[in-house]
Amino acid sequence: MQNRDLSELEEKLGYVFSDRALLERALTHSSCANERRINKKEDYERLEFLGDAVLELTVSEFLYNNYPQKKEGEMTRTRAALVCEPTLAACARALELPSFLMLGKGEDMTGGREKDSILCDVFEAIAGALYIDGGFEIAKAYITEHLLSDWEHKALFVDAKTILQERMQKRGKKISYRTVSEGGTPNERIFTEELTVDGEAVGRSEGRSKKAAQQQLAYEYLIKLGLEVD
Repeated sequence: MQNRDLSELEEKLGYVFSDRALLERALTHSSCANERRINKKEDYERLEFLGDAVLELTVSEFLYNNYPQKKEGEMTRTRAALVCEPTLAACARALELPSFLMLGKGEDMTGGREKDSILCDVFEAIAGALYIDGGFEIAKAYITEHLLSDWEHKALFVDAKTILQERMQKRGKKISYRTVSEGGTPNERIFTEELTVDGEAVGRSEGRSKKAAQQQLAYEYLIKLGLEVD
């Protein structure tokens, strides 16, 4: 089931597909494709494969051209943070892709629209669809606008817990996380986590998992402290 018209997504992308079927395929999960016994739809998996390669090249080129001071190891770590599942899923949510997804009924009922794994795949699949329909520069523009425009904050978010731990250790401070509450439905759990520094509570955040809530907490505290990515 798809909730919104694809022309709305094209407007968000700033690109109108010559072959609209490519965009539709990029949004089609295998659970939906498998339910269509008659006129079976293709899913996004092959487009995701292609989009993943376009994404890696675009991010690599961006880092190489814009940050000549970065060594190979630094660029590799930064690229890994940018193309990882949580980062791309966040980009997908910013584009409101969950409301455009075509999922099977079962997958939809069990929270498939908010699964990082699916949203990450779809973000990559759209890159692949844009590459086929409009060429590399069109796909590159999509990745640049929706992933690389504020890459420092995305990289910081992904590594927030590790960065915060290292920074606090250097200051001789001890941090810990505590689960304050659990709620939501069986399919959509909500966890509230609290961050403490030397036993003093410094913030709370919610997430669909303890890890997600803790990551958000660490990120927010780093921003509060004014710390940047190394």
